[in-house]
Amino acid sequence: MTSPDDGSTRPAAPSADTQTTKIPTTVITGFLGAGKTSMIRHLLENAGGKRLALVINEFGDLGVDGEILKGCGIEGCSDDDVLELANGCICCTVADDFLPTMEKLVNRAEKPDHIVIETSGLALPKPLVQAFGWPEVRTRATVDGVIAVIDAPAVADGLFTSQPQQVQALRESDPALDHESPLEEVFEDQINCADIVVLNKTDLLSAEALETVVADLKAKLRPGTKLLRAAHGAVDPEVMLGLGSGVEDDLAGRPSHHDGEAEHDHDDFESFAIPFDEPTSPQEIVGRIQPALEAHGILRVKGFASIKGKPMRLVLQGVGGRLQHYYDRELRADEPRGGRLVVIGETGLDRAAIEAAVKGGA
Repeated sequence: MTSPDDGSTRPAAPSADTQTTKIPTTVITGFLGAGKTSMIRHLLENAGGKRLALVINEFGDLGVDGEILKGCGIEGCSDDDVLELANGCICCTVADDFLPTMEKLVNRAEKPDHIVIETSGLALPKPLVQAFGWPEVRTRATVDGVIAVIDAPAVADGLFTSQPQQVQALRESDPALDHESPLEEVFEDQINCADIVVLNKTDLLSAEALETVVADLKAKLRPGTKLLRAAHGAVDPEVMLGLGSGVEDDLAGRPSHHDGEAEHDHDDFESFAIPFDEPTSPQEIVGRIQPALEAHGILRVKGFASIKGKPMRLVLQGVGGRLQHYYDRELRADEPRGGRLVVIGETGLDRAAIEAAVKGGA
């Protein structure tokens, strides 16, 4: 469930004329593991008959989020409605990947009622929104709203500042110094572009810790940005869709750390995929991954595995030191047995040690 944090009502939906001329598009951004895919799955389950098209972008070699949504089994959601962009962050591949995908969607004989774009956890939303000003898209689609999903426990743990107290002390001693980490920049760019910020996984925090996080976030939000609290990505579609923000026409009011740059990169982060043999139980593979998460400062892991003697596919998802696993569907006859895990972190990860740990060699 969600609850508004300021007691306000959502903005009025756009006029019928606007809806018939441009396809509304919602951009869902948020850091690695914040719960964007869970939110989209909840949206699909409660779409109320709307024809939704999904564009899923991932940072890494394995399309985990798209595979989870394709395997969801939700009535009315076919594989053709889920389009994946796996060639890096969508903000860096607008011309090569995003624009052709959007043209494909807006040119369909049966157009979607709404397009939902899930960016990768490292993507900057503003360059993506800017692409809606391109002639190929501008007259056919509009950014209905940008929603930033935030992992509440990650904020409470100081994930977005490696040493938050020390950094704050340095800033106070010399305001001219720039001590922002790459994590902070991504985090702030995402919430600065948002119309709604969803503080997810609130059920994992105490009431006192949650109020501290809420107060900290409110101090960072742009005027007018709504803050919602949620658990398991359960946000009412009536809140998410129909904002009518026309974000592509409001870019000046959404500051980014990269404003004025001709281009940007993600050299501060790296990812790699690790194949591993079929484990005998979920506990076995979790027992190998969990220590690696804690020992190597890994930001995010996600992947799949088959378990010996089991017909179901195991999903593995971790952020910070928390690792989640569950079975999502039966394995197909043509799917290979074994597993594959994508690891994402700041540049400089000890890949050899991480691979050895995941494979059971350390």
